[in-house]
Amino acid sequence: MKLIIAIVQDEFTNQVIKDLMAKKYRTTKLSSTGGFLKSGNTTLLIGVDNREVKNVVSIIEESCKSKKVNKGKEELNIGGATIFVLNMEDYKRI
Repeated sequence: MKLIIAIVQDEFTNQVIKDLMAKKYRTTKLSSTGGFLKSGNTTLLIGVDNREVKNVVSIIEESCKSKKVNKGKEELNIGGATIFVLNMEDYKRI
């Protein structure tokens, strides 16, 4: 069992959730704020079997595209999502 934590830019959140739900992946949505650009984003918590991780990551990648942002005099390329995959020792659904 894995826990996928996906931090998604707000503009992509609705599409990511829609695409995950279409493939029957449940997700928990948490509002959050990024520290670097102080922009709004959403943290998604997704629990899946080990064999489903690649599918979920692919869905998120397809739904999120990187974008260019001006920060001062610099132009930065910001990704649409940051994804962490954690091992879960136990899982209970009540």
